[in-house]
Amino acid sequence: MAQSLGAYGQKMSKSENEDGMPDETPMRLDVASRPTIIDVARQARVSPATVSNVLNERTYVEPETRKRVLAAVRKLGYTPNLRARRLRTGRADTIAIFSSMSFAVAGGRARLGFTMEIAAAAAARALENGMALVLVPPLSNERSPVHDLHIDGALVVEPLQEDAEIALLQSRGVPIVCIGRQPGTGTPPFVDLRPYDVARLLLEHLYQQSARRIALIVGAQPRYSHLETERAYRDFARERRMDAIVRPVDEAGGEEAGHATALELLAAHPELDGLFVSVDVFATGARRAVAELGRNVPREIKLATRYDGIHARECNPPLTAVNLHLDDIAQLGVELLFEHIAGRTERKSVAGPLATLVPRGSSVSGV
Repeated sequence: MAQSLGAYGQKMSKSENEDGMPDETPMRLDVASRPTIIDVARQARVSPATVSNVLNERTYVEPETRKRVLAAVRKLGYTPNLRARRLRTGRADTIAIFSSMSFAVAGGRARLGFTMEIAAAAAARALENGMALVLVPPLSNERSPVHDLHIDGALVVEPLQEDAEIALLQSRGVPIVCIGRQPGTGTPPFVDLRPYDVARLLLEHLYQQSARRIALIVGAQPRYSHLETERAYRDFARERRMDAIVRPVDEAGGEEAGHATALELLAAHPELDGLFVSVDVFATGARRAVAELGRNVPREIKLATRYDGIHARECNPPLTAVNLHLDDIAQLGVELLFEHIAGRTERKSVAGPLATLVPRGSSVSGV
């Protein structure tokens, strides 16, 4: 038989478990009788303020007192009343992640890719700090979801130079951290994805695999990654005394735009023996174009793309790409965002880890 609850719900259930032994777990309480912070304070023989300090780790509390409070929390089965705390503090205990990337690029199978990979790692890191994460889809109409969200901060993935979501967030005074720098001046805090270094790594790889006439297919939107990729390519072409051949492609065109651009490019420049296609969904379209023209990959044309996602891995042959270490980048972004939410705004940027080359059959024979 379970013992009756005392005045503050501190008695434990004595029901037997499968082994016939008493089960020392807190009794289930309905909402009306759930233990409060005052109950915990009485059980631990401290003030409610001390309990709050222990639970929120605001100020130093003597180890013995902290131990007594946590024991009372466990004994009573106390859980914070999140609604009351939000009303008291004005905080939502929620952050959001945004991306302006077109569904033609970020949709379909790629939804399991770049942004979702960042979001999954960011959500886990946020939860460790008592925060939930909301994934906000790209703008689909005139009204942004930002207007209806109560959030404490936001991560914005690879923003545009004039990013509508960032402008709205800033107008509301929401702390922002970008995953990838926003082009222009006065940009929000960011985690540097090192797009220039990534592009150089892939171009050097193609060159080492004997590609001497390499063209670039890159996103046309003003994202820092696209701009830096083109800058790296032009520097590389100049150093190697190679003609710089660049084709910007609208992200909204998706795989079909990559396909059409590669067909046009290879018809105009049949001498090409390498394609650096920075957006993975463009790269799968380019691979189709190469096959339709009867060119062998990788013997006649070597292909590489930036993001090692599902498009790169499931292409035939699989595409050479780089591991951007997005788990680490997401954690860096969340930590930087928490600093700014807490008012510690000294750090404006943090460098992400160096990318790792993932060579595959699109550029290396026999892989």
